[in-house]
Amino acid sequence: MSHDVKDGAGNWQPSPETDIERNLVEVAELALAEAAKRGATMAAAGVEQGQGISVTVRNGEVETIEHNRDKSLAVGVYFDHRSGNADTTDFSPDAVRQTVAHACNIAQFTEQDKCNGLADAEYFATQFPNLDLHHPWEIAIDDAIDIAAQCESAAVDFDRRISNTEGATLSSHHGIGLYANSGGFRGLERGSRHSLACSVIAGAGDAMQRDYWYDSARDKNELCEARKLGAESARRTLRRLDAKKARTGECAVIFESNVAGSLISHLVAAVSGSRLYRKATFLLDKAGSQIFPRNIRIHEQPHLPKSLGAANFDGEGVATCARDLVADGVLRGYVLNSYSARKLGLQTTGNSGGVRNLTVEPTMRGGLKELIKNMGRGLVVSELIGFGVNTVTGDYSRGAFGFWVENGEIQYPVQEFTIAGNLSKMFAAMSAVADDINPHRNIRCGSILIDAMTIAGK
Repeated sequence: MSHDVKDGAGNWQPSPETDIERNLVEVAELALAEAAKRGATMAAAGVEQGQGISVTVRNGEVETIEHNRDKSLAVGVYFDHRSGNADTTDFSPDAVRQTVAHACNIAQFTEQDKCNGLADAEYFATQFPNLDLHHPWEIAIDDAIDIAAQCESAAVDFDRRISNTEGATLSSHHGIGLYANSGGFRGLERGSRHSLACSVIAGAGDAMQRDYWYDSARDKNELCEARKLGAESARRTLRRLDAKKARTGECAVIFESNVAGSLISHLVAAVSGSRLYRKATFLLDKAGSQIFPRNIRIHEQPHLPKSLGAANFDGEGVATCARDLVADGVLRGYVLNSYSARKLGLQTTGNSGGVRNLTVEPTMRGGLKELIKNMGRGLVVSELIGFGVNTVTGDYSRGAFGFWVENGEIQYPVQEFTIAGNLSKMFAAMSAVADDINPHRNIRCGSILIDAMTIAGK
């Protein structure tokens, strides 16, 4: 990936490399010029163009083949803190001018808000190291079909108890995006993302169980091998057979790594600027407070090469930086864009568009197996169902599937139960984090042990 910025003389550093990139630049510059012509005090333009394919094979037959070519222009304008936004997929000069006109017209009907506007120029990114995020995969359709078929076949052939399949899907996409604003910032980025997923069914009748597995990566060479991924989806499905109903009570709970990231996403939501200035979060005014045990560190790593969450600048052109969100169990800051920062009287954290490579540092050596041994007795959650999370109060209640543990070993699968608690207490009871981190996620987290939660079953 490359990034470009415009200097004080209005020169690109370096010049865009391809005709597509030059076209994006022309579209953005036209939009900004038109906004200025119409009297906008500030304006921004985001232009994107990409392409990709997606192939699904089910029961050995091609189910879907999709080609996509996407492009879009999003324009934001400000008139003395009145804002307007419009977008289009048409890059013709007339369409660009018309889109800007729509944004300007909308701005005339919105209320003034002194917090509206571009990010302050002092926070714009000025350093653009190569993060190695662009690895296009010009794969032929026949080859994509073959990979998906191999994946599904490996899952179906894994065990005779695999009775049906929901298919395997291979997807590949790459594109280019440009963000430019009237404050002088210009940022051009290239990126790619490839993924492979497989879902199968085991058993028959009322005893059927379904599970899946998937992987994604910037570089196709780092994607899980098709047969290995298919076998893993089958293994995960088979381990669910002969599930029993969980008993009501209180016990320790492990969130397997593939669902543990959801707990951290609730933290991010609770410390996001929009919830803070609306006073709609259980973590209001908690910066500087101990909310996790002292061995917990959660930090952003936005400059990790090839990672899915990497970026040199956020959605407003603000420089991203490595920082602790939680250190020694203490909440060190919030997740803010420029608008929410102004509403709170704080400084943007470079999080317009969300967090980037948010990493929960392991507190122990070993993965899920070692964490289960440490727990001794309790429940492993491998799937969460429903959305019973109240960010205002922190109350947490979700349906789940998992496995009952005795003497440090899984005894049998369990289903038809709910896990409940309060996020404040759950965070405080997060006693261990394993090192089974999947690096191909934006929230990078191993399996998590919570000392006690309420289980509602039979």
